[in-house]
Amino acid sequence: MAEAGTLWQSAARTDRGKVRTRNEDAVLALPERGLWLVADGMGGHQNGALASRLIVEEIVDLPHGGTLDDRLLDVRDCLYRVNRLLSHEITMTADKPDPVMGSTVVMLLAQGERAICVWAGDSRCYLWRSGKLYQLSRDHCLMQELIQEQQLSPDEAARHPSARALTRAVGASDDLLLDVVDFTIYPGDTLMLCSDGLYQDISRDDMCEALGLESSERALQRLFRQALGGSARDNVSAIVIRP
Repeated sequence: MAEAGTLWQSAARTDRGKVRTRNEDAVLALPERGLWLVADGMGGHQNGALASRLIVEEIVDLPHGGTLDDRLLDVRDCLYRVNRLLSHEITMTADKPDPVMGSTVVMLLAQGERAICVWAGDSRCYLWRSGKLYQLSRDHCLMQELIQEQQLSPDEAARHPSARALTRAVGASDDLLLDVVDFTIYPGDTLMLCSDGLYQDISRDDMCEALGLESSERALQRLFRQALGGSARDNVSAIVIRP
């Protein structure tokens, strides 16, 4: 298992892709604090970029110390605060009535051998372990609800015209619901946080091959080469993390 004084290695990158004129994604990588984040803004160019950037700015200002449980409470409170700001104050003072302003978020907190993933929306957290790829987060979108609640197959759910519509995001509603997964990290594990612009354009096999490379930086380079070699219709963001 990872030791309490683990020195984390990570590589982070975000790109506007081939179609979008502006990048509404934001990434944060603070390996010295065991803290990483990917946020994918929504609501048009200015609104989406503002929402994702606001999440990063607020998280950066959180206290550095404390137990992992203390840090999780701080993160929750911070995201609830940002949610209130985006869903009330900014929305009510915007030029247009009821503009959409929000962002997905997926975060990883790590300390010693323990890690916690926190998320809302469809940005994802993956774990590569012993040659196998696991999706630790579960998308908050209509497609996932159709699979769970109406027992549709993934192919059937994907054919719904609003399959990728988000059901949760920071700023999307008055009450923010966050999901949390708490797990143990082992030597040799690799973790990845990414926006949907990455995982929608490359296969799981390609992800697995990239995350199996010997360094975080090389893995990230491979992932972006594959994603940007495709259609890259959306912004592309990812962080690769190793103990």
